[in-house]
Amino acid sequence: MLQPRTPSDLSASTRRKSFLAKRFFRRLLQGLAALVILVLVGLMTLFALLWREHKTAITLPSTTGQFAVGRTTLNWVNNLAADELSPFPGAKREVVVWIWYPAASPGAPAEYLPAPWRIALEQHSGVLMSKFLTRDLSLVRTHSTSDPDVSSQQRSYPVVIMRAGGGALTTDFTTLAEDLASHGYFVVGFDAPYRTGIIVLPDNRVITRPPANDPEDLSPDQAERLIDRLLPMWTSDTKFVVTQLEKLNTADPSGRFTGRLDMQRLGMFGHSFGGATALQFCHEDSRCKAGIDIDGAPYGSVVQEGLKQPFMFMLSDHSRDLADPASRQIHTNLQSIYDRLPNGRLFITIRGANHFSFGDQMLLKSHYVIGMMRKLGFGSLEGRRGLAITTDYVHTFFNVYLKGAPVSQLTVQRSPEVQFGPQ
Repeated sequence: MLQPRTPSDLSASTRRKSFLAKRFFRRLLQGLAALVILVLVGLMTLFALLWREHKTAITLPSTTGQFAVGRTTLNWVNNLAADELSPFPGAKREVVVWIWYPAASPGAPAEYLPAPWRIALEQHSGVLMSKFLTRDLSLVRTHSTSDPDVSSQQRSYPVVIMRAGGGALTTDFTTLAEDLASHGYFVVGFDAPYRTGIIVLPDNRVITRPPANDPEDLSPDQAERLIDRLLPMWTSDTKFVVTQLEKLNTADPSGRFTGRLDMQRLGMFGHSFGGATALQFCHEDSRCKAGIDIDGAPYGSVVQEGLKQPFMFMLSDHSRDLADPASRQIHTNLQSIYDRLPNGRLFITIRGANHFSFGDQMLLKSHYVIGMMRKLGFGSLEGRRGLAITTDYVHTFFNVYLKGAPVSQLTVQRSPEVQFGPQ
């Protein structure tokens, strides 16, 4: 027969349960504390590695042409065109122009990005992005010299307009610009207020692009309407820059560029929306003699009406995207333009490349982040390799169609990662 528990028995049982509960929670707290410490140590280690990488100097890929490279910057205001994106009524279109060109002699490298631009970009990007996930841009070594004389090896040099995509800075494509200039070209890129992500004007005004002007921040329908509005502005800006270059070539106030730009041999290339701009500009303006679209979806009347000039399409690896109807339509539009080109056409895909494999950001963003992205399937191609393939095809294409080099230089397999023709 069971005996009823005495008060002393109940007290002992309660004390034992209380003891076990306290020991469990003490161990749980100890485990959680250890986990928190482990996470904090891991984060501190990660940030220490990111900071060390941020403060480590890096040199851009060497140029492959025979010329030393110079760089200068100009500011042009289009007094005939109002800036529709400006919040100030009556404001005129304005551009900051970066020019890389064959230089008379090498000298001290130009800054990758001038200090006022670096400061503005850091403030705009935030501490995490600018101090830990991106290299210190003051430690990026270029291969161009600030404001040297033009090389006297030739009387004049072909001109190629370069346009970065979306909100990207022109200097994000310094590697491409320097390499092409080293092969004997004037390479002219430009940034525009309210179109480029951030811009610093000569009077030190800093202008950022509002989210309403960024298609990536909008729904597909809104983005399409914005693109239809932006493309004519980007194309118009390009025409203005070309006209200003013609004036510069006729009578440069400094005398440095007078007669040195061969405006009869004008080409254009761009990345992403800059590539779409190259397509539309070459469609509208007969001054364009050859062009390249680097991983840009086509928009505007060029999709229906096509092109007459030699043109190259250079794409990243979109093999995973073709299941998406929107991506298939972009591919169909590209192939349609390509199929109707009368002559001088080239369509290549770089296997393992992603959308950013064509610019400097693959080198300037943290390699820890880039490595993680590659493991997640965001392109397997190493950054310098992607740039080497891009620079090779860009200068070879323009050598063929602006300088008369043999077409056979483009038809040979120049890189094993390159696949010819629309897929």
